[in-house]
Amino acid sequence: MGTGAISMGRWRLARLLRRASSALRAIVGAPDYDRYLAHMRDRHPGRPVLSRPDFERQRLDDRYTRPGNRCC
Repeated sequence: MGTGAISMGRWRLARLLRRASSALRAIVGAPDYDRYLAHMRDRHPGRPVLSRPDFERQRLDDRYTRPGNRCC
């Protein structure tokens, strides 16, 4: 196996792990900061964006104090 094949294999494994991680986080309801940033950029340009710790804290608060609450 050549160096290019090893690099491609590592790239595919990394991609698979990212996708699996994202799916697992969605299943357990863990907040996805990157998706939040994309949403804010696309749907609410110009509005302030939360830091990652503030985002995670707010999402957990929302989850446990207001079940079923969604932005959009």
